[in-house]
Amino acid sequence: MCCFTGKVEEVKNTRIFARLGEHGNQVLIYQMALTARQDVAMVLPIPVQPDGGEKAVQFFSFQGYQTVFDDLHKGFPVIQNFSRGASDPFGAVPASLPTLAVVSVGAYDASYVPSIADFSRLDARFRLPDQVWAKLPGYRAFGFAVFKLKAGQFQAHPMAFAFPTARPGHLFFPTLHIHDGEIHDSEHFDHTLYCQASQQQLSLWEESPALAVTFAKCGLTHGMVRPEQHVYRRRLGGLHANGDIVVKPLAG
Repeated sequence: MCCFTGKVEEVKNTRIFARLGEHGNQVLIYQMALTARQDVAMVLPIPVQPDGGEKAVQFFSFQGYQTVFDDLHKGFPVIQNFSRGASDPFGAVPASLPTLAVVSVGAYDASYVPSIADFSRLDARFRLPDQVWAKLPGYRAFGFAVFKLKAGQFQAHPMAFAFPTARPGHLFFPTLHIHDGEIHDSEHFDHTLYCQASQQQLSLWEESPALAVTFAKCGLTHGMVRPEQHVYRRRLGGLHANGDIVVKPLAG
């Protein structure tokens, strides 16, 4: 979900990398170009295993490898386009609960919010209106990675984290759009998705001709991009159904 807590003028060139890791984890690397006149937070709902607590998500700084997506792009000499989308409050939090931890990851402050109700423990500037969540019942069981962004026009350096996924075998890409506090049936997409996964799951994706080690600095990715694997890419441009994208495991 490309979801902002305040008005943004423009969001473009969104790039997301996903891979299923060890011990039931999923990793995500997320980058976009943003224009905003005020400080905002970007909220990424993620299907986290229940009862993981406030430390279920681990954040990583990519300030030292801001060109990771430029390098992933180098692995694909041919350009193609494809599309899709979909995704499957609330209870008050006692006032006595402490505020949520804030982690510095490069140029960002990031927090993990375990549930919708826990948003009350964040600064009010970095919450979405309650009525937004009321329209999204499918996110009742999700957790949320929150990144606080400064006003201005810039390409954010990649935001990266790992989480214990509640959807074993599924690769989850947060692509549902909320840019103005409203949820629209369709939105303009300017996304490039990358992943490392089983080839049989990725019939609509392009495969890099070479291994990741030949075009990406895998040693700078905190183990997220595996050097010995190929990378797959899918491009989404123009108007599409507004929803998250999930790569599902093969039946049987």
